[in-house]
Amino acid sequence: MYPFGTPTVFPAQNFDPVKDAHDLRKAMKGFGTDEDALINIICRRTNEQRQEIQRQYKTHFGKDLIEDIRSETSGNFEKLLVGLLRPIVDYYCHELNDAMAGLGTDEDVLIEILCTLSNQEIHTIKNQYLRLYGAHLESELKSETSGNFKRLLVSLCAAARNESGLTDPAAAQSDARELLKAGELRVGTDESMFNMILCQRNYQQLKLIFHEYEHMTGHSLEKAIKKEFSGDIMEGLIAICRCVNNKAEYFASRLHKSMAGIGTNDKQLIRVIITRCEIDMGDIKVAYERMYGKSLKSWIKGDTSGHYKHALYALVGEQRSNS
Repeated sequence: MYPFGTPTVFPAQNFDPVKDAHDLRKAMKGFGTDEDALINIICRRTNEQRQEIQRQYKTHFGKDLIEDIRSETSGNFEKLLVGLLRPIVDYYCHELNDAMAGLGTDEDVLIEILCTLSNQEIHTIKNQYLRLYGAHLESELKSETSGNFKRLLVSLCAAARNESGLTDPAAAQSDARELLKAGELRVGTDESMFNMILCQRNYQQLKLIFHEYEHMTGHSLEKAIKKEFSGDIMEGLIAICRCVNNKAEYFASRLHKSMAGIGTNDKQLIRVIITRCEIDMGDIKVAYERMYGKSLKSWIKGDTSGHYKHALYALVGEQRSNS
């Protein structure tokens, strides 16, 4: 059993990377491209297996698989396949870098990544970020953000959360009191106390703290955060609360946000599906239907089309329909 969640992409049985490499080459040679073959291989292998296929592809054909995919596909279908072929750590680094490049910063992406990963994952990403971009992730975050939000991201980037899973009811009571004093019981807000508690305590302990807070005040800590904070810092603190309470629901809401309203935020849709399909996409689908009354598949069907749609179906473990 998977201790942390239900994935929708599993390691392919009887995996043969040489055969896969040859099948991919065949799908792209000559006139036209066999997109279904690309989907059946790339979207039905784990990231680790995809890396092995790429090594074999380069060895057998002296060509780079990502470059070939780029020249044979386009649009969101291309972005999805290229994202899938990157080692997952490189993919996270690329998304973080992209969120900070150019004018303006996509704070949502920084929150989604830094608020949801474990210490070890963040350390791995920081090391790889330096290798890929020649810059420290922390200093990039500092130069792209400001104020309380900057401090929150720097705390998360330090990846110093207690991950013991041990709980202490008395400490939870004390922390809940500190949060109350730092927020609702004073004029102005002591942001540093929220920062310290939400970035350092382990998830089980935070659940206890949230419970104590609600017990003391009659409302949730999330409600208090919405009252005391605004903007990016509010979004960041709420994201941590939601991940603690139910990570699958947090990601279901990210998927919904990417498709609700006019137009689709494909970048966000692609990122959540790539990063969660091997972890807990099964749970996210269940949460999605519970929260929005319609299946994730039906939303994807309404918002995407063509090979891109069929590739997404494969990644979220849905059979393709003829329509």
